[in-house]
Amino acid sequence: MHIPEPPAYEGQVTAGPGGAMTDDVGAITGDLTVRTVRRTDHLVAVTVQYTGADEWYALTGSPVAVPDGALESFHSAVLAAVERGGGAVVTPLGSP
Repeated sequence: MHIPEPPAYEGQVTAGPGGAMTDDVGAITGDLTVRTVRRTDHLVAVTVQYTGADEWYALTGSPVAVPDGALESFHSAVLAAVERGGGAVVTPLGSP
């Protein structure tokens, strides 16, 4: 039996030096919440917020194509990139 993947993942991370780059406000740092959501057009949008804040910002490079069944691994890769910092942006799954 095929179990469909959840349409979204959310996780918290402390951004590394240089933080995460957003389209809306530039680099953000500190304790962040990252959300990855598969849209109806099958692209994946990645947004980030200061943990506990109301505003969400688009992570630069979002939206991006992610194969079906790979959303969880993509989300984990985004969390790892934000944790490393350096102005983290969204890159296609499997890219450096």
